[in-house]
Amino acid sequence: MKTEKVIDHIVHWLKDYATNAKVKGFVIGVSGGIDSAVTSTLCARTGLPLLCLEMPIHQSENQVTRALKHIEWLKKNHDNVNMESVNLTPVFDSLIDTLPGVEREEDRFMALANTRARLRMSTLYYFAALKGYLVAGTGNKVEDFGVGFYTKYGDGGVDLSPIADLLKTEVYEIAEHLGIIEEIQVAPPTDGLWGDNRTDEDQIGATYPELEWAMKMNEEGKSPEDFEGREKEVFGIYRRFHRANKHKMIPIPVCEIPEALRS
Repeated sequence: MKTEKVIDHIVHWLKDYATNAKVKGFVIGVSGGIDSAVTSTLCARTGLPLLCLEMPIHQSENQVTRALKHIEWLKKNHDNVNMESVNLTPVFDSLIDTLPGVEREEDRFMALANTRARLRMSTLYYFAALKGYLVAGTGNKVEDFGVGFYTKYGDGGVDLSPIADLLKTEVYEIAEHLGIIEEIQVAPPTDGLWGDNRTDEDQIGATYPELEWAMKMNEEGKSPEDFEGREKEVFGIYRRFHRANKHKMIPIPVCEIPEALRS
């Protein structure tokens, strides 16, 4: 990949989009992960105002620390960057207290995991509306179009997606070129929705390089019978996630009314 040229292309695309949309700048949630670090840096490079939000909800300390370190690094290198820290833990806890209980507590825990992402999305759009900014998404190609590893109307609720055509390994390549702090570059990817240190690999059962391989094989029309061993397992994991999360990747179904019923 021609890394520097790709970086310039994305930065110019971001600036042109904001200018044509007649908006002032960008707002982004910074999690302490590689995707938000790269995306926020690309937004900062446009020279347009960038507001970084740090929005912990029972977050592990190392995630919060990485996010704050990255934002400080951005502010040191770019005069157009500002930040807000919004502790959403009390809001989340209040919501839990308001909702009715369930028979199995683990079902409730699972149902509420994506609620964290949706609270953050609402907060991002609150600031975007106040300032006339666009919400920048942080999803990469494998997450957004491969396994659908994001929250519908949560981190999937954005105005534009600067890195959604980049594979995860390409995001890491750009991160190194941009000089993203080492602590973020070496941290295992996590969605941060559980209040612990479980990684994306823990939840999915495969690494991002493995998923990228499976995505390529699927696009080439391969079937499970073409593989064996770990490759067959990974290909099966990819296809299960892709099928289960397809509803995130296609437009919302609309019930179309036949013309004969309108007469």
